[in-house]
Formats: sequence, structure tokens, C-alpha cells
Amino acid sequence: MTRSAYFFLLVPGAGGSPWYWHRVVPELEGRGHEAIAVDLPGDDESADLPDYIDAVVDAAGDRQDLVLVGQSLGGVSAVLACSRLPVSHLILVNAVIPRPGETAGEWWEATGQAAARMELDEREGRDPDADFDPYVYFLHDLDPDLLAAATQNAREQAGRPFGTPADFDRWPDVPTHVIVGRDDRFFPADFQCRVARERLGIDADVIPGGHLIALARPAALVDRLVGYVEQ
Repeated sequence: MTRSAYFFLLVPGAGGSPWYWHRVVPELEGRGHEAIAVDLPGDDESADLPDYIDAVVDAAGDRQDLVLVGQSLGGVSAVLACSRLPVSHLILVNAVIPRPGETAGEWWEATGQAAARMELDEREGRDPDADFDPYVYFLHDLDPDLLAAATQNAREQAGRPFGTPADFDRWPDVPTHVIVGRDDRFFPADFQCRVARERLGIDADVIPGGHLIALARPAALVDRLVGYVEQ
């Protein structure tokens, strides 16, 4: 039986700004659901990974049957928060998928992210050795107005959480889905699909959009989010 409404708890990536989800929240609400974007202390040099998880838990309040969505680095916080929340679905969007005990800093080399990004750069005609440009890897598919707003709302990401091990013994016993942006230049789609198969044994769902898919393609993303829980 399909319920009439669900509660979506949306965890942002690096920087921790809830603004990242500002186009997804009204899209979910317009379809009769409730949604809250979590404000993570991403730019706080004193905050560590447990503080991020506390922020997720606090944002949930006493709500039940949560649909927990983690974007990019926010995937780590979302996975770890599952042990403290009544989560009915875990959805990872262009996300870091941790292994037990792995730090976010170790994830890059362990998965081969840098090599995958450089290979995609070469295929698409970019210089893989050029200085990292956020406009190339994060903002390339945003229209001019959204690009300006994204630049104004960007936060720096502190480094401390990258050195903290993911404190869990096994993957949460929660239905898990992985959404991949077909046009993601930072976490290439084929790379993400491989990591999802290797680490979770599941096939990712690939949809149009880059790394910041909630900004560039909110309706398409919400179609998929809602589709998981209303089937």
C-alpha cells in the first residue's frame, strides 16, 4: 500500500549548506511530501564527523520512517546516521560510499577516483593535469542565474572529518538506492556504478545531470526519489 506522504531528510555534501537542496524541497512538497535540508557544520574547523551525524539526527526530530538522502560527502553522514534514526530508505546521490572503518580521506585512493576523473577528462578533451576548477567539475551544467547563486552560497569544507573513520561494522539493514549523475565530471558515472557494485552489490540508477544534480535537475531527481518509496 502506498502512503500519501513521506518525510525526506536531505544531507548536503562538502560545505554542508542546506541551500544545495533549495530546489528539491519545494519539488517534494509540491508532490505532497515533507522535506528538510540538514545544515551541517562543514565550514567549522572544530567540527568532526560525529558532529555532522548529530546535526542529521537533530534535524530529524521525532519523525518516523525517514527517507534519508545523502549527496556526495554527505553520503558518509547519512550512512552513519542510520544507526540512530528510524530510516525506511537510504538514498545516495553522487555520493561517497564508505566501507566500515574507512575515512573519507582514504576513500579517494581506495576507489580510484582520481584516475577515473582523469580518464574522463582525457575522453572529453580536458587537460587532466590542469589546476582543479570547480566551475569545470561542479558548476558546468548550471544556468547563469543559478551559477551566480551557487557561488554566493558556497561554503568551504573543513578537513577534520576526512580523517575520521566511518564508525560502523556493516552496512545498515535498510533498503539502499544509488543515484548517479550521467554528466558528473567529478565522480564519473562509470566509476560510481563500479563502486556501487563492488561495495554494495547493487546497480546504480543513472539519470541526466552533473555532480550538483539537485541544483541542475531537481524535478528529475525528485522523480527518482519519490519513485523508490512509492512503488
